[in-house]
Amino acid sequence: MPIRHVALVLLICFAWGGNFLFSALALREIPPFLFTALRLGLLIPLLAFWLRGPQSGQGWRLLGVGMCTGVLHFGLSFWALKLAGNLASPAILMQSYVPMATLLAVLFLGERIGWKTVAGIAASFAGVLVLGFDPLVLESPASMALMLVSALFLAIGTVLMRGLTRLTPMAQQCWIAISAVVPLLVLSLTLEHDHWHALQAASWTAWGGVVYSALIASVLGHGLFYWLVQRHPVSTVTPYLLLAPVIAIVLGVLFLGDQPGPHLLFGGAMVLGGVLTIAIRAKTRAVKAPPLEL
Repeated sequence: MPIRHVALVLLICFAWGGNFLFSALALREIPPFLFTALRLGLLIPLLAFWLRGPQSGQGWRLLGVGMCTGVLHFGLSFWALKLAGNLASPAILMQSYVPMATLLAVLFLGERIGWKTVAGIAASFAGVLVLGFDPLVLESPASMALMLVSALFLAIGTVLMRGLTRLTPMAQQCWIAISAVVPLLVLSLTLEHDHWHALQAASWTAWGGVVYSALIASVLGHGLFYWLVQRHPVSTVTPYLLLAPVIAIVLGVLFLGDQPGPHLLFGGAMVLGGVLTIAIRAKTRAVKAPPLEL
C-alpha cells in the first residue's frame, strides 16, 4: 500500500485501540448494556444517510446479524471489559473470533483451508489456553468467558453477513444499530439497575467514552477501513489491524496501570500470531472478517 494508506491504517488502529481505554473509563460509570445501547443509538443518526432497505427475503438474515453482532457481541464484550479490570486480556481475546469464523465457514459454508491456516487456528486457541493462566486473567475468569462467547457471536454474525447483498457496509452498521438498540435496552432494564442515576451522575469522561466509541471508533474507524478495502484486498489491510490490540495493551499499561504477566504476553503473542497467519492465508472466497474493533 502507498505510505499514506498505511498511515490511514495506523489511524484506524489508534482509533480502535483507544476505544478500549475510553470505553473502559465510561463503563466505570455506565452499565455495559446501557452503554452499548447509547453507543448504537448515537450511530443511527450518524449513519442514516447511507441507510438502504435490504434485498427482498434478507430481512431475517439482517436481523440475525444485528442480534449476533449488535446485541450479543457488543453487549457481552463491554460487559467483559467492565469485569476484566484491564485492557490486555479483552483486547487479545476478542481476536479469537477470526479462527472461530474460519472454522464456521468450513463447517457451514463448505470452504476449504490449508494446513497453514489450520496451524494458525491451533496456535490461536492454544494461546487462549496459555493466556488463561495469567494472574491478571485469573482475577476475573468470568470476563474471559464472556469475551470468548462474545467473539463466538461475532464469528456467527460474520458468517451470516456473507449472505447479505446490495447493502453497503455503512448501511449494514446502521441496520445493526437499529435492530439492536431496543433489545439492548430491554436487557439493561432486566439485568442492570439505577439507570437514571447512572446517566445523571455520569461525568464528561463517561459521556466522552460514548461519543468516542460511536464517532471515532465506528464512524471514523469503520469508514476508513471500508474506504481502504475498496482499494486493496482485505488480506492486505487486515494484518496491520493487529496493531489495535497491541495499542490497547500499551494504553492499559500507561493509563490504567495494567501489569500483564508472561502468560498473558506469550499467550497473546500466540493468539495474534495465529490470527496473522489466518489473515495472510485468506483467499478471495474466504470469510471477509469484519474489522477487529470493540
